[in-house]
Amino acid sequence: MKEPKKSPLYERFAQELEGQIRAGTFPVNSRIPSIRESSVQRGISFSTVLQAYQVLETRGIIEARPQSGYYVKLQSRKPLPEPDFEPLQGDPTSISIDEVSLRLIHDTINLDFAQFGAALPDPDLLPSTKLNRILAELARDGKFPHHVGEAVQGREDLRIQVAQRAFSYGCDISPSEIVITAGCTEALHICLQAVCKPGDLVAIESPAYFGILLAIESLHLRVIEIPSHPRKGLSLDALRFAVENHPIKAVVAMTNFSNPTGSLMEDEDKRELVEILSAREIPLIEDDINGELHFSDRRPQVAKSFDKDGLVMLCSSFSKDISPGFRIGWVAPGRFYREVQCQKYALNIRTSVLPQLTIARFLESGGYDHHLRKIRRAYAQKVELMSAAILHHFPEGTRITEPGGGFVLWVQLPGKLDSMLLYQEALRAFIAIAPGYIFSPTHKFNDFVRLNASCWSDKAEVDVARLGKLAKNLLSGKR
Repeated sequence: MKEPKKSPLYERFAQELEGQIRAGTFPVNSRIPSIRESSVQRGISFSTVLQAYQVLETRGIIEARPQSGYYVKLQSRKPLPEPDFEPLQGDPTSISIDEVSLRLIHDTINLDFAQFGAALPDPDLLPSTKLNRILAELARDGKFPHHVGEAVQGREDLRIQVAQRAFSYGCDISPSEIVITAGCTEALHICLQAVCKPGDLVAIESPAYFGILLAIESLHLRVIEIPSHPRKGLSLDALRFAVENHPIKAVVAMTNFSNPTGSLMEDEDKRELVEILSAREIPLIEDDINGELHFSDRRPQVAKSFDKDGLVMLCSSFSKDISPGFRIGWVAPGRFYREVQCQKYALNIRTSVLPQLTIARFLESGGYDHHLRKIRRAYAQKVELMSAAILHHFPEGTRITEPGGGFVLWVQLPGKLDSMLLYQEALRAFIAIAPGYIFSPTHKFNDFVRLNASCWSDKAEVDVARLGKLAKNLLSGKR
C-alpha cells in the first residue's frame, strides 16, 4: 500500500502559521515575520514562504500592507480555558547550597573585583534607557495594577511576544502553552519538580551550569553525567547508552551555546536527541538562555522545534540580553503544562507584574532585533579579544574554547593546575573567576576555569594579565 503523498512544503508552512494565528500567537493586526525572516529562520526558500503567504492572503487570514509587510487579518480564536488548579500536597524540603557557588554570586556586587566569575551581561550593552522610559510611562499613565496580581502563567501580552519569537526559530508554541517565571533558573527548577520526585535519576551534560546542579541537589535527585564535546555538545552515543541502562527520569541540556563550554549542537543532532528520548518517554528540559546571542547570521533552532510528543520543556529568559535585574524568564513545558503551572503556584504564586509589563512593551516596540544585532557584534568581539589575551598572558599550554555565541570562555589550565588554588589566589587579588570544580557533581574539571568575556575592556586586559601571572606562579610553585 502506497504511503499518502505529503503536501507541498509551502502548504505545510502555511498550515503551521495559520495554526499559530488561530492560537493567538499573532493577534489580529499584528505583523507576522517578513518573508526574509521566515526564509532564514526556517531554512526554506523565499519563493516557498511567498507561496505560503499568498495562500493565507487568499484565505483572508493575512493581508499585505504596502511598505510595511504582512499583517494578521483574521480575528484570532479565543484561547482555550486555563486548566483548573488543584493545590499541591507535601512538605517543603531543605536546601543545601554549595559555598563556592554562593560566593561567586556574592562577589558580583563587590565593585572592587574584576568580574570574570558570574556569567552576567555587560551593563553598558543593556537597553536601560529604553526600559527606564517605559517604566516612567507606566507610572505616568497610572495603569499599573498595584492592588491585583496576574494569572499564574503570566501576562498574556508577554506570552504573545514570547510565542512570536519562538515561531521565528521553528517552534509552534501558542501563548496559552507558556508560563512566565522569575528567570530561567526558576523555569528549570519547576520543570524538574514537575517530572521528578526525590531519589529519581536525572541526566545532565558534563560540564554543566552549576545552577542546575544546585537545583538537582535541593530537590534530592540523583544525577548521571553525560560527556559533552566542547564544540558539538552532548554526546548522543553516551546518552543512548545511559538511557538504555539506567532508569533516567529526565535529561537537562543546553543545546545552544552551553554554559560553560559554549558548545552548539547541530540541528540534526537535536532532532536525534529528541528521537532518542521520545522513544522512551523521557522529558528533555532544554535551557536556551543563550540562543539569541549567536554570532552567525542564523539563529540556531532548538530541540523543541523537533518535538512531536510534547516531551521537550523549553526554558529561557531575558536576563542575558535585556535585564538580569528584572528576572523575567519563561517555559513552554509541552504536555507537562499543568504540572509546571502547579509548581509555579506552589513556589511563589506568580511572577512580578511590573517587569513583565516593561519587557512586553519593549518587545512590542520593535527594537529588540536591532538591539540583539548590536550586542551580538559586541560580544563576538569581546570573546575574540579576551581569548587572545588569555592565550598571550596565561601559561604555555593553556587551551580555550571557541564559542559561536554567548559570552563565556571555558579555559583548561596546563599541568593539571588546580583551579581551586587559582580561585583562592585570584580572590586575594580581587579577581572573581569560576573554578571548574562547581561545574560537575564529581569535580571532574579541577583544571578548568570559566571566565566571563562580557566585561572586556582595557582594564579587563590588565586583570587578565594579573590572573595569568598568578597561574604561572602556581604552576612554578610560587605563591
